[in-house]
Amino acid sequence: MKLSDWIGLVCFVIALVMIWQFRAVLLLVFAAVVLTIALNSLVRRFMNTFHLRRSRAVLATLGLVFLGLTIFIVLVLPLFVGQFEQLLQLVPEGLNRLDSWLARTLENPPRWWIDTNAEFNLPEPSELIEQFATFGSQFFGNFVSFFSGSVATLLQLLLLVVLTLMFLSDPHAYRNLLLRLFPSFYRRRADEILSKCEQALLCWLGGVSINALFVATLSFVGLVLLRVPYPFANAVLAGLFNFIPNIGPALSAIFPIIVALSQTFGSAIAVLILYIFIQNLESYWFSPMMMQKRVALLPAATLIVQIFFAKFLGLLGLILALPLAVVCKTWIEEAWIVDFLEKNRSSTRIDGGHPRLSINPPHADEKES
Repeated sequence: MKLSDWIGLVCFVIALVMIWQFRAVLLLVFAAVVLTIALNSLVRRFMNTFHLRRSRAVLATLGLVFLGLTIFIVLVLPLFVGQFEQLLQLVPEGLNRLDSWLARTLENPPRWWIDTNAEFNLPEPSELIEQFATFGSQFFGNFVSFFSGSVATLLQLLLLVVLTLMFLSDPHAYRNLLLRLFPSFYRRRADEILSKCEQALLCWLGGVSINALFVATLSFVGLVLLRVPYPFANAVLAGLFNFIPNIGPALSAIFPIIVALSQTFGSAIAVLILYIFIQNLESYWFSPMMMQKRVALLPAATLIVQIFFAKFLGLLGLILALPLAVVCKTWIEEAWIVDFLEKNRSSTRIDGGHPRLSINPPHADEKES
């Protein structure tokens, strides 16, 4: 390797170390970018529909967002907080019922458990419950610790709002600043990839928002029909947790099942069946029918990405795992597969001297004027 290559490698390693040290701030910046993309789509609608200047369109968008937040805080939030506090009071009663049921089951275990345990040496139910309780306490402990520092959380939210407003005021300037980090011959292509990332994030935001509303509505109707206490709070939780795929739906079922246990064991089984039905209906019918343009991510890849970002970036990484995966997927497909791998393959020769089919992207080789 040449000296310039070694210098470039050292600079790359130093950049990775700096990114890792400031990963929390970079996650907030990415969250601000996602919010800016969502709000900027509304700004464009105001500009195209009412022929407003950008400054007035931004003010109209912020006014609409402020009106929505006011309605939410005045009408929805008090009802949710009141029901959620009462819901938490029923959780110990449901856990006590579960504990008594397990105690009776351990005193007279079913025949199939004895036979299976003798053949495969399965763990005892008490051990499984203890391991689950340990995992649950660790997870919810991290969840609570994330929001327990009120001052730190308030500062993070304030920084998020300020960054979003700054980006929204002139997104093209910040986009051009980002494009200057690329070589001059690749800036036009990088601009195309950024546009595809923006479109992919908008599709994701629209799809997951409609999915969340669908899941929350069905959860509310189902819990009302099953006469489970506090259906509104549980439905809101189901909709919010739906923004976290794979893990979120399972977490959203914990509270209503425990609350249903405070009534009868059969009610808890009915709630479990209800949530399984809702998630299957949303995954295999509603999403394919209503959101054909939503970003397609393989379920296993989505789960791996969630585990990776949750492990290295914490709870905020878990929340932002899917938009991060959308952006990474777009850049890998366009910059690595299309521009590098497919370009190199198209330039090679096959047997007989015939060139392969060229699938170079438009403007990939054009230099910036």
